[in-house]
Amino acid sequence: MPMTEERLARAYLLRVAEPPAAALASFVKEIGPIAAANAVKEGRCPPRVADETAARRSIDRAEADLEAGERLGARLVIPEDDEWPAWPLHCLEIAGQRGVENGVVPLALWVHGDARLDEAVEAAVSIVGARASSRYGETVAGEFAYHLSRRELSVVSGAAYGIDGAAHRGALAADGLTVALKGCALDFEYPKGHVALLKRVVEQGGLVVSEYPPGTQPARHRFLIRNRLIAALSEGTVVVEAGRRSGARNTASTAISLGKIVMAVPGPIDSATSEGCHDLIRNSTALLVGSVDDVVEIVGKLGTHTAERVRPKRRTDGLGQDALRVHEALERSRGKSAEQIAMESGVPVLRVRAVLPALELDGLARSGEGGWQEGRDVRKSQASA
Repeated sequence: MPMTEERLARAYLLRVAEPPAAALASFVKEIGPIAAANAVKEGRCPPRVADETAARRSIDRAEADLEAGERLGARLVIPEDDEWPAWPLHCLEIAGQRGVENGVVPLALWVHGDARLDEAVEAAVSIVGARASSRYGETVAGEFAYHLSRRELSVVSGAAYGIDGAAHRGALAADGLTVALKGCALDFEYPKGHVALLKRVVEQGGLVVSEYPPGTQPARHRFLIRNRLIAALSEGTVVVEAGRRSGARNTASTAISLGKIVMAVPGPIDSATSEGCHDLIRNSTALLVGSVDDVVEIVGKLGTHTAERVRPKRRTDGLGQDALRVHEALERSRGKSAEQIAMESGVPVLRVRAVLPALELDGLARSGEGGWQEGRDVRKSQASA
């Protein structure tokens, strides 16, 4: 890709601030990447931006980073590029406006692989789960990924051991497209046992993606930040196995906060790796799925472009029962709280809070100071702009 001023500016900013860097992201959106980069270098930025960049603002390796990416065969995809996945990442912007922690659109993304990033995630499902997975969990993850790929859905996961690896391998077995999100730089060989697997992902037409510049080492907080991208870059997230407290549960919670639908696979009642899934289902946070058909039916309702999908004739066609009941409880003239909507619709309040942002993404709801109201179709308005 050409070494434009915008690309150099965003490469510099990616290195000087640890993602998600909410203040810097807002600053860049306000004045543009080039002006923001210059302001950070010269120390002429708002206090919160200065705090996020103070430790590294003197490090300008933008040109060297782009050259390092090129040697690896990778590229820095930026919002100014045609392949930037603007619509999938829009949910992060909306979440940030609603005060969701880590609801921040990345400044840019390092991408390794020949596929276009926007096309790779246009119709995608995330599959996540425990690193210390069982044979049952790995079998389910692999079969789900295989058959989702056969239906021309991309499989997104986090390149970790266990369920993530099984999901990537299942997609590859079907000659499908899989996207692996890393919690470290693309040039950092982590995890060691998946170096060959990630090479296969690229060789078979998939993508390996990272928010971190060359040389960035893995760290626990980086994997948690990475999880928001796994959730955002898909129509829905399937949790195959998860402990009560785990990275997979974190991804599920993040997906819910972004208005994405979460699905969970039940497992043996005496399995510690299924306790998290059972909690998600019991608390109505996730929909129970027992087959690929269940997953396809659910993500199809969310708008996945599959060959079998029929374009809806009405704005609310294709909504699930809960989403339809929540939408019907909304009014244009006045706002309502999630608790009011739950009482009127009969849908549990946790489920209401998960559904409302998804309706907002489709323009069927909007949030304001007075609460939630019926919205206008933002996709339609954007298309006509």
